[in-house]
Amino acid sequence: MYIAMNRFSVNEGREEDFEKVWATRESFLDEVPGFVEFRLLRGATSEGITTYVSHSVWQSREVFSDWTQSESFRRGHAQAGGSKGVIAGHPQFEGYEVVL
Repeated sequence: MYIAMNRFSVNEGREEDFEKVWATRESFLDEVPGFVEFRLLRGATSEGITTYVSHSVWQSREVFSDWTQSESFRRGHAQAGGSKGVIAGHPQFEGYEVVL
């Protein structure tokens, strides 16, 4: 198993806008071989920033990597530019192999 996460810094007061983008976008993940599950996590707010993490589980690092090169990935991320003023900076990616 492989877990892929992106950490987002969302400007305080724009949390509803950020969540709406995720709730209404077409992800196309359900048609991707090797995809297991997705969650959007909301963390604490500090110094004007609310932390969010997109958390997806995959059968392997390879199937995740294949997805990032796919048409499904491009279609699912086509709306990513619509969150200007909502996000403070670029998301930070973290990937993990599940060991237990």
